[in-house]
Amino acid sequence: MTAALLVTCLVDLFRPQVGFAAIALLEKAGCSVVVPPDQTCCGQPAWNSGDRATAQALARRVIAAFEPYERVVVPSGSCAGMLHVHYPEVFEGDDTWHARAVALAAKTRELTQYLDELGASSSIGAEHDGAVAFHDSCSALREMNAVDAPRRLLRAVRGLDLRNLADPQACCGFGGTFCVKYPAISDDMVTRKAADIGATGARTLAACDLGCLLNIAGKLSRDGISVRCFHVAELLAGMENTPAIGEPPDSRRTAR
Repeated sequence: MTAALLVTCLVDLFRPQVGFAAIALLEKAGCSVVVPPDQTCCGQPAWNSGDRATAQALARRVIAAFEPYERVVVPSGSCAGMLHVHYPEVFEGDDTWHARAVALAAKTRELTQYLDELGASSSIGAEHDGAVAFHDSCSALREMNAVDAPRRLLRAVRGLDLRNLADPQACCGFGGTFCVKYPAISDDMVTRKAADIGATGARTLAACDLGCLLNIAGKLSRDGISVRCFHVAELLAGMENTPAIGEPPDSRRTAR
């Protein structure tokens, strides 16, 4: 099976390591991976802001770049949800592009969802000595239904004690442009999320969306809650000895 990786803007600009981890995990699970060079933003910020024309222009580029491949894999529930759920909506009324969007949507998977389909739990060789709290991003939870998959994969990490949050369905307040439009509401939401994470006693947080992780890591740091944040792919690929999200580039330490 050949899978095309949609890297996502946030991974490309803020955390390229997540993309490399995703490729390593997919290849270890027996998948051939390509990274189409013509890929661009999926168009989600434009779509969420009501800019249909820009969303369509970006979606056409993504569809053209990825439709030759058997699977489209995305290390982000929100970007995967854009392709899987919203691309057909973006092209309602346009018979040609709507059909192409529907076809792409059908073969789009969130990363952990696809790794789980491949049975990757048996090939996870990473170790983690300690508790890890898990945050469900809204899109992974509600649009991709990627709920059990990341948990199964994390439980395959030797020594990892997985802990769920008390209110796992609560949004962290990021929501792309939502946090810019409604900063006070967003801050209240992430304050509650940070407290929920702290209450688990875990010193590490994992999630499938980098946007959530950037938002939460910033709040944890500002509130003095000592929890290191990683994308699930990084933990599964054994990359936790690198600086966590929000840590200085020269930081090197292992969570306990």
